[in-house]
Amino acid sequence: MSERKVLTKYYPPDFDPSQLRRQKKADPGAIRVQTVRLMAPFSMKCLSCGEYIYKGRKFNSRKEVPPNEKYLNIQIFFFHIRCTRCSAAITFRTDPKNNDYAMVSGAMRNNEPWYNAKAAAETDAERLDRLEAEGEEDDQAPEDPMQSLEAKTRDAQDEMAVADALDQIRIRSAARDRAMAQDPDGLLQPLPPSAEDEQDRLDAEAARLAFEKRRNAQDIETIVEEEEDSVTPEEAVPAAPVRRVVKKKKKDYAAALGIKGKKA
Repeated sequence: MSERKVLTKYYPPDFDPSQLRRQKKADPGAIRVQTVRLMAPFSMKCLSCGEYIYKGRKFNSRKEVPPNEKYLNIQIFFFHIRCTRCSAAITFRTDPKNNDYAMVSGAMRNNEPWYNAKAAAETDAERLDRLEAEGEEDDQAPEDPMQSLEAKTRDAQDEMAVADALDQIRIRSAARDRAMAQDPDGLLQPLPPSAEDEQDRLDAEAARLAFEKRRNAQDIETIVEEEEDSVTPEEAVPAAPVRRVVKKKKKDYAAALGIKGKKA
């Protein structure tokens, strides 16, 4: 396989190095122009014919790089396009100050709700003053994230409690309406207790019975202990148990197996 890299160059026999001329360097103060393909960064209206150019439409444009147009050492680029209807020249540029594009001539930018023209037109001094004022307001009223979280939690708990109370009121109102519809003549009679009230009453009754049973058991234990203390040591000796000998009948395994015993 032949070598792909060219390490040496071919010079013809009639090559004359004295004929070579150095190329002139580009003037650093000159405006460089390039032909680029781009899309419209925003929707616009041509001032010559009223044609609307929507955002994202592709154009062959001339890109100018003026060396003296900079913002905080960021280069500003100018783009020149032509209207798709009347071929009028339209120029817009980059706007590094607002991280956007700005119209220069030939068209008018359409009204966009998110675009803040006042903020784009303010100077650097005005912007610094506004940021300083906002910083002072933040310093005067510092907000603790934990306190704000606790406040939100308390608000949520209060809302849940209010919602539960409203549900209880609705349930009671519905029960009252049903009772009034069923018995319109007995309006002065007390309403029957609700299911929750009945359950609370049953729980309270069960707790009372349990405590009463426990109290009675403690009283019985106290009485038994007093009786044991009153018994004398002679009486406390248990009587000797009576042992009875019971003769167990022997089981006849031969008869169970069907073996006849020998006759005597």
